[in-house]
Amino acid sequence: MQFAECVMQRYATKKFDGRTIPDEKVNELLELVRFAPSALNLQPWKIKIVTDKKTKEALHLASNNQEQITTCSHLLVFCADADYDSLIKRLGELMKKNHVPADVTKMITGMAAGFVARMSPEQQKAWSQAQTYLALGNALNGAKSLGFDSCPMGGFDPVAYSRILKIPEHLTPVMLCPIGHAADTPNPKIRFARDDLVF
Repeated sequence: MQFAECVMQRYATKKFDGRTIPDEKVNELLELVRFAPSALNLQPWKIKIVTDKKTKEALHLASNNQEQITTCSHLLVFCADADYDSLIKRLGELMKKNHVPADVTKMITGMAAGFVARMSPEQQKAWSQAQTYLALGNALNGAKSLGFDSCPMGGFDPVAYSRILKIPEHLTPVMLCPIGHAADTPNPKIRFARDDLVF
């Protein structure tokens, strides 16, 4: 499927049919997410994958009782990672492992450390959240390219999610992305005109 087709055919699925997506397809999707862009290549996100029926039911109330949670095959919980010391260290190690010259590695990790140091903890958290949306975009269009459906969801209680899923403190649930096969019918896309987009 061409990218333009993915974009035009993808929609926010409101109910899934309960069929399970094969592990190999989910792994393909995770590869697409793994290669999402991020500033300074810090990749400040993690994904918690929920497949257990009882856990989904526990999360249902914390998701405003939306059907996607309990009818999807897999629930991807996108979390912003604000542990920048660890992220920068991991990036440096990864660059070394990939034979990036030491001076380039030092320059990039130093630039990242300086950039992060200028932000307050609240700004760091917000920046991580903004970067996480880039990964979510790959998941949404990637799902359609692989032959299944998805739904971006922000209507949930992140505190309850953190408690139920025992998510570490440095991670903040930002968006949900249930995936599966749609059991509903998409409505026509309604978007503002191009002239309203560009000024």
